[in-house]
Amino acid sequence: MEKTAAKKATGVKKTTGAKKTTGVKKTTGAKKTAAAKKATAAEKPLVVPEKATASVKAAPAKTVARPAGEESRTALVRRARRINRELAEVFPYAHPELDFENPFQLVVATVLSAQTTDLRVNQTTPALFAKYPTPEDLAAANPEEVEEILRPTGFFRAKTKSVIGLSKVLAEDFGGEVPGRLEDLVKLPGVGRKTAFVVLGNAFGRPGITVDTHFQRLVRRWKWTGETDPDKIEAAVGALFPKSDWTDLSHHVIWHGRRICHARKPACGACPIAPLCPAYGEGETDPEKAKKLLKYEKGGLPGQRLNPPQAYLDAGGRPAPPLGAG
Repeated sequence: MEKTAAKKATGVKKTTGAKKTTGVKKTTGAKKTAAAKKATAAEKPLVVPEKATASVKAAPAKTVARPAGEESRTALVRRARRINRELAEVFPYAHPELDFENPFQLVVATVLSAQTTDLRVNQTTPALFAKYPTPEDLAAANPEEVEEILRPTGFFRAKTKSVIGLSKVLAEDFGGEVPGRLEDLVKLPGVGRKTAFVVLGNAFGRPGITVDTHFQRLVRRWKWTGETDPDKIEAAVGALFPKSDWTDLSHHVIWHGRRICHARKPACGACPIAPLCPAYGEGETDPEKAKKLLKYEKGGLPGQRLNPPQAYLDAGGRPAPPLGAG
């Protein structure tokens, strides 16, 4: 009787132990499988394709990039910087799209670029600078003659007043040289912070953020900031990046806005940062249709500069035609 009891007891223990062991193995396997699935699901949305394909849908982009109200500060900084890195690979040859040979030409061209395209300015300034190569020359110019040259840029009377006025200030107060300080540049007629940062960043190598219409539109579309005032946008976006990145960041964003992320019809299906964009799907998502919306060299068309940098030409870009060339 004792032996039988002992055997039964042993049998119970073995059976119980086997069941427990089996239970542990199943649980561990289930956890590993669930963990693997979660890891895979987490990794997939973070893969940014170099070129959009037919498999790009609206949903993946919106699951990756959350609205700013739900995004932590750290996540926002990481996403913003990743977008800039991606755009740097897409536009490694990005540069200011105004033709200039010195700071004076750049400040004048930037003032003239208001309410018109850089292309039209580039087609107009050769005649202007050929006749008035220095601030002293332009300061002494006949306004009517300058107006006639600047007529193609629009608002030519106001622009004539600004460029002659800033030339007089340069000649009288700065010895005919464009100053390299923000506080001095904004004293020039027609020069605000945007123009000043274009000049500082591209003529003097001093970091600055250029908040033009493209920049404003895209940083709000990407939910980097909800601000609408240019100065507040500049401050908000500048806080997301090292100061050393500011000038190139401006080029990357502006180039993307001009070529791919247009105001009315964004080419979402051809966008290299689609998985990082909260606004993906606002534009054309079909890759083939989106390609037809691309502008300048991305669409196989000439750029905006008559004399672009060599790096742009090496990348396959074509110079723009002069005024009246068709």
